[in-house]
Amino acid sequence: MFMNFRKMRRCQRVQLLTMCLVLSLMMVGWEQLDQSVVSHVKSYSYRFLDNRFAFIKDSFTIPQEEALSFSNYRYLLDHQDKCANQDVLLLLFVKTSPENTKRREAIRSTWGNESYIFQTLGADVKVVFVLGAPGTTPGGPFGTKEAGSSATKSHKAIVQDKLVKEDRLNGDLIQQDFADTFHNLTLKLIQQFHWAHTRCAQARFVMTADDDIFVHMPNLVGYLQEKARKEVKDFWIGRVHRGAPPIRDKDSKYYVPYEMYPWPTYPDYTAGAGYVVSRDVAEKIYQATLKLNATIYIDDVFMGICAHSMGVSPQEHLYFSGEGKAPYHVCIYDQMMTSHGHIEDIYDLWKVATDPLVKQRTSGFLGRMYCTAAKLALLCRPYFFNTYPCKGAFA
Repeated sequence: MFMNFRKMRRCQRVQLLTMCLVLSLMMVGWEQLDQSVVSHVKSYSYRFLDNRFAFIKDSFTIPQEEALSFSNYRYLLDHQDKCANQDVLLLLFVKTSPENTKRREAIRSTWGNESYIFQTLGADVKVVFVLGAPGTTPGGPFGTKEAGSSATKSHKAIVQDKLVKEDRLNGDLIQQDFADTFHNLTLKLIQQFHWAHTRCAQARFVMTADDDIFVHMPNLVGYLQEKARKEVKDFWIGRVHRGAPPIRDKDSKYYVPYEMYPWPTYPDYTAGAGYVVSRDVAEKIYQATLKLNATIYIDDVFMGICAHSMGVSPQEHLYFSGEGKAPYHVCIYDQMMTSHGHIEDIYDLWKVATDPLVKQRTSGFLGRMYCTAAKLALLCRPYFFNTYPCKGAFA
């Protein structure tokens, strides 16, 4: 029996067409739906049904001599005495690539200026840039291999020569001879915590940040000085990802195959754009890297695995950004710690965000009431997702 479309009522035809459209869209979008919504549902269910992740430590533990293979790369640039005989409040690692010279210069001229921090804020903060070798291609996930053409080799030599000159001028580059690629970011994380352990173990706090991040140094230093007076332990703050599932889409740069990580969810971790740990946590992460398999190339996930294996959990800070850029507003600057995605605007943002007038305009009863209303309007909008949460309006 066939349906006569012409004899159907208009409302029935509309319902039928609507149903067909919905089914078509579901069929087209099912793969994406499965990769995002379904994977997140599975991840959250797994996390809350069994959030102990007891399998992590057992599954990732390997012999120490094998674990050390992820950290035994030769130093090309190093500064062993950077922290010598100094009471360092914060050791700040900036993850950078060899070619990002302008980004490093912008940071040195703004929020990463050690002289400004010491003279204006009264804190000893050491800022170093961590990077791998330029002009190489990965030979497997973690190997290095010379590029085949002489032109590429020449390019590598030119870039390395520029890095040497840059380091002679500034004295702040920490470089090892693994290929500086996205898939070697975990090596860069290990590089940071090993350098902190051997070169600057007295630092009260250790921070890691991307080279396109903005750090509101006056706010951060004041916050950490208060925490230092309380001698906090097990301190790890940032933008926390809870119940995050592995990305199984092979077209994504964050793709992680089942063979590398077979479970539906990661341990809690902080966004790699910027986070801070206390001295005792930095030491625990170092110890974890001596035991764990570091072939997983998502560095902030590996940080979460290391921390979980050592019994450390991340703590959410409302004004640490994830992968998003915070809104530009005086009331945001008053409490801002980090904001992600700043390259061209870093000089202007540094000038306006650290202006003394910010504190004047946001203080007092009227200033606080104004800022609560302004932040409600700014932070509770969906297009500022992954920066500061809506509840930050009431902080």
